[in-house]
Amino acid sequence: MPPRRISLTPELVARCHRAVEDSGPEPGLAYLDDADYEAMLDTALAGRSDAEPVWLFAYGSLIWRPELEHVEERLALARGWHRAFCIKMTRWRGTLDRPGLMMGLDRGGQCRGLAYRLPGGDLRERFAKLFRREMTAKPSTYTPSWMKLETAEGQVTALGFVVNRSGRTYAGKLDEEAVARALAGACGHLGSGPDYLYNTVSHLEERGIHDRHLWRLQKLVAELIEEGR
Repeated sequence: MPPRRISLTPELVARCHRAVEDSGPEPGLAYLDDADYEAMLDTALAGRSDAEPVWLFAYGSLIWRPELEHVEERLALARGWHRAFCIKMTRWRGTLDRPGLMMGLDRGGQCRGLAYRLPGGDLRERFAKLFRREMTAKPSTYTPSWMKLETAEGQVTALGFVVNRSGRTYAGKLDEEAVARALAGACGHLGSGPDYLYNTVSHLEERGIHDRHLWRLQKLVAELIEEGR
């Protein structure tokens, strides 16, 4: 079967790039400090044995920018969660005057992604880097949670970042047209919404993971860019 042809091409993505200066931390926000990160690491690693394989669940940018070294990769299914553009972005890939959206794992449904098995060694140090990448302000956008994943080789327990519905950036459930409009017009100092969507969809497809929701979104975003909206 020939590969599906993505509508959101690199050429269309390039149209959305613009130079945006990093506005820095948003005034008035409380940010996680060293003590907060240490407490989250304590909670995440409590009861974990060094003898157990440690897995990480990737469903979005961790697929195409994992940053953590891993020694095995498996296709994996998380039941009870689905990927959704439900996090408002006013920095990184959006701005205060033109917010973007980022994906999170929200409740309900199921999500196909990747399970990475991490090498042995100082797990705390590895997770510390990852936690600082994924979580910055209070209350945190994500909650690190251990979840059961189904793989062809059997069930594994992996750490995943699920959305915190009490977090200040949680945008709730949005319809696809609203998500597409937000992504098509958003750009921050780390890149644009279309770039984020393109990378996620294309890397999922490369691994044989077809997310019908994201596939519809990329088509909608491509149409909006072509229309100049």
